[in-house]
Amino acid sequence: MGDLMHALPAITEAKNKIQDLTIDWVVDKNFKSVPEWHPAVNKTIQTNHREWKLNILSNNSRKEIRKVIKQIDSGEYDVIIDMQNNLKSAFLSFLIKKQVTGLDAKSSREFPSHLAYKEKFNISKTFHAIDRQKELLAKALGYETDKSSINYGITKERFSRPHFDLPERFVFCVQNASWETKQWSIENWKKLLIDLKSHNLNFLFPSGNYEEYKRASEICSISDNAIAMEILPLDTIAYILDRADFAICSDTGLAHLSAVTDTKSLTLYGPTKTSLIGTMGENQNHLMGKDSDINSISVEKVISTLIELKFIEANN
Repeated sequence: MGDLMHALPAITEAKNKIQDLTIDWVVDKNFKSVPEWHPAVNKTIQTNHREWKLNILSNNSRKEIRKVIKQIDSGEYDVIIDMQNNLKSAFLSFLIKKQVTGLDAKSSREFPSHLAYKEKFNISKTFHAIDRQKELLAKALGYETDKSSINYGITKERFSRPHFDLPERFVFCVQNASWETKQWSIENWKKLLIDLKSHNLNFLFPSGNYEEYKRASEICSISDNAIAMEILPLDTIAYILDRADFAICSDTGLAHLSAVTDTKSLTLYGPTKTSLIGTMGENQNHLMGKDSDINSISVEKVISTLIELKFIEANN
């Protein structure tokens, strides 16, 4: 999901540079909301990569793949660009009959994805992911990119209101992450809720699956002001995050969503190199764990940082 959000500023810039540009976006159906938020996107072509990965040889998977390939090949596209440049996206790029543009062997994220591309560009891996996306689109479409500009360019009208009322003041807390090394411990989250009790805040925890919901529920059991929300659509999650006083995030896709919605946020990092894939935006702030250990970040450090950022006031 974070990869999709990294691509949004590139889409904004491309549309600004080429105003009559029409953009269709190939996206996993689970994350189709992200491109649909951007007004420059004409339509989405939806894949089902999660199911394909599990059952690539099934009749249904092969039928779905053929349908996606047909949609792309039948489109009157001047250029087709693989923005992800990993094995998952290269799989489709390889099957497409038309020429696909991507990164070369030195630049692509996963070897040998570059073999799927007819036109290839070299873009330094030392660039942040957002800048790499912008640079790739600029090279493919023939304009100069502005590296100082980051505009996610979304409209929020597609966000959807939840079926429940939101608290007047609340913190959006992202405790889940795809890797265990990116998860702040349950004990740290519980202590944070206890130590912030005097600030009269509510805490909302989203979940993307049942395991994440169970973990969120355990954290929230320590406080009457904390709620483990049910599993909600991404459009609804975005609506809630957009209205939060601020967010505290693990290193995961929803941290990047806080940048897209321009929500004040503090993201905790362990092994991630923030210069390459950290959240980017005016209201984005990072705390780095010592020796790549996210749990070396103490609750006291988080609270003192929230005070420094003026997200909360110091207790007298």
